[in-house]
Amino acid sequence: MPEDRFGRSIHYLRVSLTDRCNLRCVYCMPEQMHFRPQAELMQDEELIALTQMFVRLGFRKLRLTGGEPTARENVVEIVRSIAATPGVRSLSMTTNGMLLEKLAERLARAGLERVNVSLDTLDAERFHRITRWGALERVWAGVHAAERAGLLPIKLNAVVVRGYNEDDLPGLARLTLENDWQVRFIEMMPLGSISEFQQAQVVPTHEMIARLETAFGPLEPVSARPETPTPILDGEARLYRLPGATGTLGFIASVTQPFCAQCSRARLTADGRLRLCLLREKELDVLSLLRSGLPMPEIEARVGEAIWHKPWGHGLAHNVVAANRVMSEIGG
Repeated sequence: MPEDRFGRSIHYLRVSLTDRCNLRCVYCMPEQMHFRPQAELMQDEELIALTQMFVRLGFRKLRLTGGEPTARENVVEIVRSIAATPGVRSLSMTTNGMLLEKLAERLARAGLERVNVSLDTLDAERFHRITRWGALERVWAGVHAAERAGLLPIKLNAVVVRGYNEDDLPGLARLTLENDWQVRFIEMMPLGSISEFQQAQVVPTHEMIARLETAFGPLEPVSARPETPTPILDGEARLYRLPGATGTLGFIASVTQPFCAQCSRARLTADGRLRLCLLREKELDVLSLLRSGLPMPEIEARVGEAIWHKPWGHGLAHNVVAANRVMSEIGG
């Protein structure tokens, strides 16, 4: 597995299948979003070739993202090709769930293992306000379709936005009482042209926990050892449980409690750029290297060098905000 200069093993690749999305969430992009021409994005054979290259380099965990990955034409065939690549040990997807009801079974048969579904509120009116175009009942149907298809464990991602859905935390958390799901509460991260809004509306994790403990009493840390109160990390999520709950709660505090020391990930954007930190602008244009005819071993060497220089972490504490892309253009 490739390592960076800080000794971190970088083995988790998030692959954006498209920059397009069928929603316009307030924390992700402006409503009048302009997407890149299709010719600038990775075509199917390029996406597969680059994914296979990263697997050869030692990436073992892959997550398909967007935009909205299920909006990508041939998404099932792409999943099948990636799942069949020797060396891939984990293949999952983050989706808004709008198309999941009709695709979940086919994706599971193609080799997808798990899904994270974005669900910021259980109130239909607030859901439409946050997503601008979304329909809560379609997402809910997608969640249950994924569960029936065996895309487990189900994880629900809620980005908490002040003035929009901070009052919805107890209702979302209550889903874990009887469902073996993980509901994940995520601090909003500032990016691109909507960073001022994002910074103004962020709800820190300690406030989220306080709201939940007011409603339910003390949360129980999910720890490796019962005698240790420190919650374990599931990827980037610190895990807790409501008293007596079947499922768990995850808190992703990218802004107030960054997990840079444990970071193992890189991102391949839909236009073929390798981005080593979500909140840093520097990228390597891998797709242009591929299209230039550069031999694959030389591309692999360039990628390895870029990984070696992966930054330690973001610069939010020093008011350094990545301004060159919004979230949908990176892949979450």
